[in-house]
Amino acid sequence: MVPFNPPIPDSNKQNKRASGVKSLAEAEKLMQIAILLPSSAFIGWLIGAWLGSHLHQPWMPVAGILFGGISGLVYVVRLVTSGTGRLKPDPPPDPRLNTGPGSGDDREP
Repeated sequence: MVPFNPPIPDSNKQNKRASGVKSLAEAEKLMQIAILLPSSAFIGWLIGAWLGSHLHQPWMPVAGILFGGISGLVYVVRLVTSGTGRLKPDPPPDPRLNTGPGSGDDREP
């Protein structure tokens, strides 16, 4: 007969509130991406239309749309590739607290 050993509890387990806040932060990031591209193109069009009316250049609104769309796309790519967006990354672990194997503290007492 094999003895039963209960599983080791996970010390990194997050509570429900922390996981809920993390889910809301991820949803906010996705909503930001969905709103950012059209709004940047629209703002570029507004600035281009204003410049076009003052400088009497009919191509300025199109250039504004292109510039706004490209700048919005660059921001979205940077946001997605950063992984966490505007969230702070976890701080690195303190090496003084590491006492496991390979930590450099293998000497016997």
